[in-house]
Amino acid sequence: MILKYFLFLTELVGTIAFSVSGVLTAKRQKLDLFGALVLGMVTATGGGVLRDILMGHTPPVMFQRPVYAALALVTALAAFHIEKKSRLLEDSRKAVYLLNAADTIGLAVFAVSGTETVIAAAQEDNMFLAVFVGVITAVGGGILRDILAGRIPVVMRRRVYAVAALIGAVLYYLLRQTFGIQLFIAEVISIAVIMLIRFLAIHYLWNLPGFEENSHDKQTAGNQ
Repeated sequence: MILKYFLFLTELVGTIAFSVSGVLTAKRQKLDLFGALVLGMVTATGGGVLRDILMGHTPPVMFQRPVYAALALVTALAAFHIEKKSRLLEDSRKAVYLLNAADTIGLAVFAVSGTETVIAAAQEDNMFLAVFVGVITAVGGGILRDILAGRIPVVMRRRVYAVAALIGAVLYYLLRQTFGIQLFIAEVISIAVIMLIRFLAIHYLWNLPGFEENSHDKQTAGNQ
């Protein structure tokens, strides 16, 4: 019972972090209050909704236990008004840092909780399902946020975002199922590893190999 409460509390922390990242994205895109609330809500709950649909849990947990949606909404509203009054993020570098920090916390928490959802549903022998659901839970909200904000999702272009979630989900599954580590310890280790990978990637500007725009591409785009 204590372990279940710990998992619930970590999900609440992830909900708050993702809601804040949604509001920060709204600020960068110069959206209004409604836009900030929508992005905060979608970022915080979108991954969980996708997780529940994949697992066949309908209606999704956010509709059965509105505490997640309520917390996301309250957090988004508070973050919007705090930023409007204090303007803490006028420095663009500080804004990017806080956005990355909030995104990283949410990513780590939901990668682990999504993987645990599959294990707890008596599907512990299906590693592919557990890891896939863990990653979708972690990145789903951010993808929906970026689509609504009119930008290419971060998961596809920057700072080993989904890779960190993938590594953390695999690690958590192995700790729980192969080595029999208790939920609390496995969660702490996996969350710490995901956050470490993300912060190192942000600090050292790590990216996966990708397509770069060359001079020919620029010239072609200019002629169109």
